[in-house]
Amino acid sequence: MESENVITEIVQVTLTSTIQTSSNPTPECTVETLTEETLLESFLKRRSSVRLIGKKRPFYGNPVNGSYDDSSERERLRARRRSGGGSNRGRKNMSAIHTEVEVLSEMAAVESAELVNGGEQGRPVAIGVGEGVGEIVGGDELSAHARVKETVRRFNKYYLHFVQEEEQRCKKVKVKVPKEDKKRSAKRPDLKAATKASVHVGYQFYSRAEMVVVGLHTHWLKGIDYMTKGYGMSEEYKDFVRPLALSIVMSGVYEDDVDNLDEVVYTGEGGNNLRGNKRQIGDQEMVRGNLALKNNIEQNVPVRVIRGHGCKSSYVGKVYTYDGLYKVTKYWAEKGNSGFTVFKFRLRRLEGQPVLTTNQVQCIRVRAPKSLSEVRGLVCDDISGGQERIPVPATNLVDDPAVAPSGKFYIVFCYSYCKSVQVRESMKLPVNATGCGCKGDCNDPKTCACAKLNGSVFPYVQRDGGRLIEAKSVVFECGPNCGCGPGCGNKISQRGLLYRLEVFRTPQKGWAVKSWDFIPSGAPVCEYTGVLKQTDEIDGLSENKFIFEIDCLQTMEGLDGRERRLGNVSINLGTHFARKDATKAESWPEFCIDAGPAGGVARFINHSCEPNLFVQCVLSSHHDLRLARVMLFAADNIPPLQELTYDYGYALDSVLGPDGKIEILPCYCGATGCRKRLH
Repeated sequence: MESENVITEIVQVTLTSTIQTSSNPTPECTVETLTEETLLESFLKRRSSVRLIGKKRPFYGNPVNGSYDDSSERERLRARRRSGGGSNRGRKNMSAIHTEVEVLSEMAAVESAELVNGGEQGRPVAIGVGEGVGEIVGGDELSAHARVKETVRRFNKYYLHFVQEEEQRCKKVKVKVPKEDKKRSAKRPDLKAATKASVHVGYQFYSRAEMVVVGLHTHWLKGIDYMTKGYGMSEEYKDFVRPLALSIVMSGVYEDDVDNLDEVVYTGEGGNNLRGNKRQIGDQEMVRGNLALKNNIEQNVPVRVIRGHGCKSSYVGKVYTYDGLYKVTKYWAEKGNSGFTVFKFRLRRLEGQPVLTTNQVQCIRVRAPKSLSEVRGLVCDDISGGQERIPVPATNLVDDPAVAPSGKFYIVFCYSYCKSVQVRESMKLPVNATGCGCKGDCNDPKTCACAKLNGSVFPYVQRDGGRLIEAKSVVFECGPNCGCGPGCGNKISQRGLLYRLEVFRTPQKGWAVKSWDFIPSGAPVCEYTGVLKQTDEIDGLSENKFIFEIDCLQTMEGLDGRERRLGNVSINLGTHFARKDATKAESWPEFCIDAGPAGGVARFINHSCEPNLFVQCVLSSHHDLRLARVMLFAADNIPPLQELTYDYGYALDSVLGPDGKIEILPCYCGATGCRKRLH
């Protein structure tokens, strides 16, 4: 748990220093779009990562030359860091630690100033969603909610990078941590005002750090986040009396809290023993956060309310849900349950927001069924017919009479379920790769032949059953000829379904898929299966809506409008197919998967302009890029019963009907940034 906290703090200190957070008197979360290169640069200055040193990630934006010169400021900060730090890391005193963290925060502020004053700006590199399959637009063109999700995705990606390094470190040496090296508390940077992005009511965060990086609640420990007196110099806030509260977190820390739907009684901060038993050990004072809430009453400024509750799926053991804006109507002081003076604040939820239910206030947003007997509208116990290790039920509360997807599609399309890609006898597959010579599990990326193909790193961390750290052009997994066993950590996508999925009927979008379980970001969800065909065999997309092109090569080369993905891939493309074939593939993918006559659960997953899954090409048994397996991974932390979606990647006006005219298909995804057309 201590290493877990260290990892989270590293990511917190870095991202909060580079992403501008909100302190608007009307509490809306705000976030400033940053490029991939800027974020990575700030990380390298804070931690010497053996894996990242010397491997600068590419930047795909359009650089803009600026005139901002900060060389003297940077030199001053570096000199201050050298003088304030110490050569012996294990014996730094607390003042030295605080000085270093403060300097790191200031250096990050200088980097952020470069962006504002004309440094390198450009299209952000999207992490996960849509990479290689759809167009990712720049920061200002993204919807407000999409920018929030993108920021959380970046946080999770860097978090998994540090998890991987910690896993590798623990494998090499296990020693008792000296008392001097234990994690110390770090200062948080001051709040920064920004614009243009918001968090939807009901959005869930799986750690306080995620709330910090998007600006919803920028304090890592305290329950009250507030604007300090330092904002008096700002023209925007000069008329407000400070401190002024921005948000509160209700997570059951104080014994005197009362939560009744749209009205709550919130206990002020201070006097708690911080041991988790809610006991007060001293009187509270009208200072800091308590004074800020009092000022909110006098100035009629609402606050954001976030509720936290225990959750086994979260790596910190809690989930935090944003429940909207509340007005602070009254405060008073009284003797609490433990006999000490506490301040009470009455808050009432503002009207015009999504309605909360009793279950929502108890932080139980949805409850997935525990068994098939609890499922309403069940039309099929398992559409896979026992092929999957976990049954895939189907429900239909729309049609009358209700029909199952297996029955309907079998009659109309002769559809049958298949767990893996079907290959016709006339089609020859590449020979199996030699594989690695590792024994047991693959542990050393420097000696594992498969890891070397991934740039001498393993693409997965073993946490939560295996999670992909970041989307890549292609992932090389261990195959059947490798010396490692089935439990190898580089065979994550070959383990079949790991989560309980359900196919359900929708009013406008046909069949759809959701999960009964929480799915962490980077987790494999399912494989797109069907009949393997050559693309030139398909008469027209209008005749079959289940065609998936294997465009791994096009993604690697960034062809046909595709966004090139990050990641080092050590593979010679010319060794896998003739150059004339490669030239042909540049204009059109040579192979595709047809899930019309046969397919798996992935064929029922719908399109979204703001999806929570992304497509990842994977090679395991062979290394032919034209015939890569198509996997769907989680781009976000996906709560139970949320519909699973990915971006189909159609270009507008790209589909022609049988008559040669452009076929227009409206999009019903319902996303805030919906393009209104699928193609």
